[in-house]
Amino acid sequence: MVVEHPVDDPGVEPHIERYTDVDAGAERRATAQILFCFGLAPLLALAFVVIYFWPGLSDRFIRFGDFYANAQHVGLGATLGFAVLLIGIGAVQWAREIMVDQEIVEERHVANSSDEDRAATMAEVDKGIAESGVSRRKMILASMAGAVGLTALAPLVTLLDAGPWPLPSRRRETIERTLWAEGTPDAPVYLVNDVTFTRIKASDMEIGQLINAEPENLQEQHGHKLQIEKAKAAIIIVRMDPNSIRVPERRTDWHVGGIMAYSKICTHVGCPISLWEQTTHHLLCPCHQSTFDLGDGGKVVFGPAARALPQLPITLDDEGYLVAQSDFTAPVGPSYFERDLYPDDKGE
Repeated sequence: MVVEHPVDDPGVEPHIERYTDVDAGAERRATAQILFCFGLAPLLALAFVVIYFWPGLSDRFIRFGDFYANAQHVGLGATLGFAVLLIGIGAVQWAREIMVDQEIVEERHVANSSDEDRAATMAEVDKGIAESGVSRRKMILASMAGAVGLTALAPLVTLLDAGPWPLPSRRRETIERTLWAEGTPDAPVYLVNDVTFTRIKASDMEIGQLINAEPENLQEQHGHKLQIEKAKAAIIIVRMDPNSIRVPERRTDWHVGGIMAYSKICTHVGCPISLWEQTTHHLLCPCHQSTFDLGDGGKVVFGPAARALPQLPITLDDEGYLVAQSDFTAPVGPSYFERDLYPDDKGE
């Protein structure tokens, strides 16, 4: 005897209609509950935005027994959390009380489906959409869409904490500007040793020597601003035989008797550079082996760096100490896609 099923088919239990299926008043009350949930969620999302911008709220605290919590954080968490909760409650209540709840069973079939089965499946999908009441209860659908949409958009305001938009004007004031720009003809910025902060005299430098340096006004910075400005303004000073180097025509007054200053930050990914080859005038980055020819405008001669090392125009004061003529004429550090291109990027 062939056994078709290992156990007897119990069939589908008798369907018991829900209260909302037989009582119009119960259905209206369930619909009102769903609309209430979907309607309150957007209001909580708007409250999230208001709390985010509320001045002074981040300085207040709420006490929970022996614990204190930031009032703004509590408000943001509560409003967004309850908004998501209400959307979930509304969706569950819609499925339980409004959508059709008929149970359907069918025999298990092979994995692949025939064209007829696929057509039948799509017909069932269309039937399910019709039975869900979407077409008849457009207010519920619209309220749910509004609740989900506004609640999802509310957290996007927190992206404002990521910082200001990197517009060209903002970049020129921040990452494209260093402390070297603060110098004036009457009060130039001196080049100083990055450890002792002593001023550097041109006559004390020997051919082949390299000095790691910073601007003297770096000492006026404190905290995180000190670290930011130090990273941008770091330079290396080298002295080469003037007869062994090529100086671009428009940079003839940027050096002092073969003494040149270049940014210490690699234009590839921003590693600090100080591996100096005196004979070849090459400066090698230890991270990815980008190599720059300081005797030829800081041009890239090897490695992944895509632009020349920025050169700092320098001169002497009345006592023979090295000072900056201006800021770098091209942004220092690693490249970024939205920056403008400069002639100095090619070391010319």
